Amino acid sequence: MPLNILHFSHQGRSQWGVIREGRITPVPGDFATTADFLQANDIAQLSALDEPSIPESAVQWLSPITHNQQFICQGANYRQHMIESGMNPDTKHYNMIFTKASSCIVAADADVLRPHHVRFLDYEIELGLVLKRDLRSRQTITEDNLNQYVAGIVIVNDYSARDVQIPQMQFYKGKSYRSFGPVGPYLCLLEAQDMSLLRSLELQLSVNGQVRQRDITANLVHGPANTLTELSGVHDLFTGDLVATGTPAGCALRIPSPTKQRIAALLPEAAKWKMFMKVQAARPQYLQPGDLVEARIASPDGRINLGVQRNRVKEAS
Repeated sequence: MPLNILHFSHQGRSQWGVIREGRITPVPGDFATTADFLQANDIAQLSALDEPSIPESAVQWLSPITHNQQFICQGANYRQHMIESGMNPDTKHYNMIFTKASSCIVAADADVLRPHHVRFLDYEIELGLVLKRDLRSRQTITEDNLNQYVAGIVIVNDYSARDVQIPQMQFYKGKSYRSFGPVGPYLCLLEAQDMSLLRSLELQLSVNGQVRQRDITANLVHGPANTLTELSGVHDLFTGDLVATGTPAGCALRIPSPTKQRIAALLPEAAKWKMFMKVQAARPQYLQPGDLVEARIASPDGRINLGVQRNRVKEAS
């Protein structure tokens, strides 16, 4: 049975606990990192905990992914998002991978700070995979053995400064400003029999109560098993590392179709990017200070519910 874990601060102390119906059962011990927690605990022993509980309302949320862990991302991994990103899904067959700075990770209820020079701040709800073990060589990961490699899942919001990311071709910089990576609130630990639920999770993101993104993980182009197999052949991965699996359609960003891009490529560089900025400036969907972004991921049957992320957009000081 899936089990939700909360990383939290209570009475000046950072702790981990099992969260059930708004109350927390603290996990004995001190675990400085996500890896420390996962290596010291398993879902069976955590499910058996019955110590006195703390109201969730009495604690401060912390990110279940700590800053020592790698933050790896998949791009354009839902067909309709490829189209709105100016890609042809029938010709893009590769798995787009990039990273975000782990220093952008914040709690699920943290404010998102928009730098003064950023005009086009975008949102991207994503399902995050949390690794169960180190991968120091290429592994063949399948649906049948996925539970040996994935400990659990989280909500991720891959906030993005599009006027840095796109014109400068800087995914890392445009997506790594401090506060651009809220994670949680809950780390949902999974058992082998729960892995099939990863194909039917429902994602929904709203801004000021208006739904902007909605999809299901069945529509992922490159699934968890294939992605982790590919990544394990590239570089070392470690227990507790985070892999964000891509966002559905509905982002504020709009990029011209491949045909229009070929036409724009004939223009002088300055004229091309001036046109891009003009198109984006006409998009009211970009986030403004005061906006409230809410993100949810759950299974239709309620067995998995990763909680609700709530981020208020503010100007960076």
